[in-house]
Amino acid sequence: MAKEKTSPHKVVMTEGKRDIIRGLLSEYDIQTAQDIQEALKDLLGGTIKEMMESEMDNHLGYEKSERSDSDDYRNGYKPKTVKSRYGEVEIEVPQDRKSTFEPQVVKKGQKDISDIDSKIISMYAKGMTTRQISDTIEDIYGFDVSEGFISDVTDKLLPQIEEWQNRPLDEVYPVVYIDAIHYSVKDNGIIRKMAAYVILGLTCEGKKEVLSLSVGDNESAKYWLNVFNELKNRGVQDIMIICADGLSGIKEAITTAFPKSEYQRCMVHMVRNTLKYVPNKDMKAFAADLKTIYNAVSEDEGVKARDRVTEKWSSKYPNAMKRWVENWDVVTPIFKFSKDVRKIIYTTNAIESLNSSYRKLNRQRSVFPSDQALLKALYLATFEATKKWTQPIHNWGPAYGEMCIMYEGRLPD
Repeated sequence: MAKEKTSPHKVVMTEGKRDIIRGLLSEYDIQTAQDIQEALKDLLGGTIKEMMESEMDNHLGYEKSERSDSDDYRNGYKPKTVKSRYGEVEIEVPQDRKSTFEPQVVKKGQKDISDIDSKIISMYAKGMTTRQISDTIEDIYGFDVSEGFISDVTDKLLPQIEEWQNRPLDEVYPVVYIDAIHYSVKDNGIIRKMAAYVILGLTCEGKKEVLSLSVGDNESAKYWLNVFNELKNRGVQDIMIICADGLSGIKEAITTAFPKSEYQRCMVHMVRNTLKYVPNKDMKAFAADLKTIYNAVSEDEGVKARDRVTEKWSSKYPNAMKRWVENWDVVTPIFKFSKDVRKIIYTTNAIESLNSSYRKLNRQRSVFPSDQALLKALYLATFEATKKWTQPIHNWGPAYGEMCIMYEGRLPD
């Protein structure tokens, strides 16, 4: 006869557990699931007290029923209210005459034993506001948690954010992407738009890594030079390609901080900005024509395709192709690579999955109470989104091979 398989999640009902349940039913008038919760809450307080009694025995060196010549002895109990997953629980903390007893099961100053901090941070990471978190905790656990308390808990993240922002980085990144998402933030009582800038790098192994997060509203060459200098101070010595939208001042900053790096305009943003004022009836055809530019076999063919598209649409949309002419020098780096490699380089698609997590924050919160609150939410969203970043991106091997040839001597073999 085949042996019956036991599920790893199956509850094994031992005789000891049956005795506990019988005692529970005998001691308490249990009629509902809520009655069980109340009984467990009562038992929790008693269990904690017994554990503390054992700790006091170890502290004093003798048990409660024993005699001792020690000058330190038990000195009654001090009532204390703690928050638990069953609600508020009253416990009695043993005291000693010298006040040297330090309980470990519930430490001095500890007012919560429900691991509520981790739960708050988890909810904050999902974009919930402090008010939403407070309401949720009250609904689930039956006690009120102030928004100020929640802010205090999430403020514990600030040293971690600072440490993460200053951690050492690799010396070389083949590709770095820079993107911005805008949020409404309250500043001195005034709501204004602020940009969150994310810098994502591809390592030499082809894995994605968020290098930096910052919140600001003052794009300029000086701002970006400061950002790039911070990367250099953290160990970055060389970047082959920096892919970004037309952020103000970024081109000049790249030239100064990483003079050997190529600045590549993101084609997704170029196309999106070109089609911004094109009506739906022409959008599909116009987008197909733009694709012929960045998919051209060479730069010369790209110029011809650009001129054809300009001529075709200039009568209807005279300024639509202007940026393609003015920014041609930062469109052209892709033409030295094969089409598969171009897809990795010229678009910020590598950052899109991360951006989708960031956009959820906008849907959850219409306004952030401060730029610090926004930074905390972004930090947590980043770690949620990057948990699965364990493998190189698709087609990285061939792409890295081409880059090693194009940027000879700058990438490790």
